[in-house]
Amino acid sequence: MTRFIHETSRKQINVPKVLEFSWLREENLTEERTLLKHKKLKSFLEMTGNVYPDLVKVFYSNLEQDGKNLVFYVKGVKLKITREIWSSVGGIKYSGLKVSKGNTAEMQGFNKMQFYRSCVRNPTEPVARFHAGNLTLIPRLLAHIITWQLTPRGSNHDVLHEEDLILLHCIMNQLKVN
Repeated sequence: MTRFIHETSRKQINVPKVLEFSWLREENLTEERTLLKHKKLKSFLEMTGNVYPDLVKVFYSNLEQDGKNLVFYVKGVKLKITREIWSSVGGIKYSGLKVSKGNTAEMQGFNKMQFYRSCVRNPTEPVARFHAGNLTLIPRLLAHIITWQLTPRGSNHDVLHEEDLILLHCIMNQLKVN
C-alpha cells in the first residue's frame, strides 16, 4: 500500500488515443497506412474500450518483472502476463531487431542526425532540437502517432527523443522491431 501512495497515486494516467485507419484511407494517406500496416500496428492503434485510471495505478504499483514475464497481485493471488498473453491482447509480436537508445548496432549505418535531416523540409537549417514540426508530412504524421500512441508521454510531443527517431526510422524503412 505504501508503494501505491508514494509512487503511483499522484501520477497522471495518459488517456489512450485511438487512430482510425479508415480516416487515413479517406484522407488519401495510403503510404502512412501501408507503413503502419507493415508493422502490424493496426489492431493495437485501433484498440478502444473503457479505461479505469485508479485500477491502472494500482496495477502499476503492484507490477514486478519475473524473468520475461510481468507479475502482479490481485487480492493476494499472483497473476502473470506472459509474452504470449501480451501479444494476443495487443496484437504485437515479439520479433525483429532489438534496438533502443544507445543500442543501434543492429541497424546498419543509422545516424540520428542524418536521418532527421533526411526527413525535414529544410535540411540546410541548423538543428538545435529534433522538432516534429520541421518534418515533411509522412514523417511528421508517423512521429505524431509514435509520441501520442506508441510511446506516450505527459507533455512536449513536438520534441522527438532518440527512441522516437529510431522507431520512426524503422517504420519508414519497414524494419521489424521488437
